[in-house]
Amino acid sequence: MAFQVVWEFRVRPGREEEFERRYGTDGDWVRLFRQSEGFVATVLLEDRATAGRYLVTDTWRDAAAYRAFKERHAKAYAALDLECTALTEDERCLGEFEPL
Repeated sequence: MAFQVVWEFRVRPGREEEFERRYGTDGDWVRLFRQSEGFVATVLLEDRATAGRYLVTDTWRDAAAYRAFKERHAKAYAALDLECTALTEDERCLGEFEPL
């Protein structure tokens, strides 16, 4: 059963291209996530009605795989998160979801 973590981002004007590169399907985050066998995929969605608003869905094999990744790669995760802070005005996790 797949496990998904959904994030919402408000990207700073003029930083959209770099954000898309870093958060996209071949970006920095995906390269980090691929270090875990439990990672499945990332989908980056752009809101067509609201400029600079994006959703990111990270799919993992299950919640345990996601938690193990976060624990094992905590330093690298925190470092990349800090690097990407300048790209966004707002970032929030909308939740962790499992299909019914």
